Amino acid sequence: MLPLYVVNNHGQFNHLILRTLRDMDIEATMISNETPPAEVARGCRGIILGGGPTLERAGVASEYLDLGLPVLGICLGLHIMATARGGAIRRGASGGFGAVEVEILERNPLLHGYPDRMQVWASHADEVSVVPEGFVRLAGSSICGVEAMASPDEHLYGIQWHPEVSHTVNGRLLFENFDRICSE
Repeated sequence: MLPLYVVNNHGQFNHLILRTLRDMDIEATMISNETPPAEVARGCRGIILGGGPTLERAGVASEYLDLGLPVLGICLGLHIMATARGGAIRRGASGGFGAVEVEILERNPLLHGYPDRMQVWASHADEVSVVPEGFVRLAGSSICGVEAMASPDEHLYGIQWHPEVSHTVNGRLLFENFDRICSE
């Protein structure tokens, strides 16, 4: 079975995403966000766009959205997805660093098995302000209106929080769900 690719967008948690997947016995490989899209398309069954400091350092990661593979965007990965598909981001009113209670607004395979409210770990200054056409808002919080979104037809999923951090309650479930999506 082909691995998942974790796209390194120069964020502090990208190696932790890879470690979490490997600890879960999910085959995964980290790649640079400058890896040519054709090479990505041949080598994996799904893509995780990791976090990072700015959209300007995201390389060609937005081009991976057009490969027909399932994609999970985490933090900056969510912002890459939103802006590439016609949405917008802005500086958050309060930013987010620490524990946040997220409310699930729309059920989706990515969030299967989670309760209506859950505790997650946030580490971001920006947030999605306009959800792109064709996407649905899956979750929100008191500090961030778009904690999760998805384009079910394209198998594109984005979350603002960090499931790879131990402070996110049952964060591994999200990776299990994404792995299942990539195997269908």
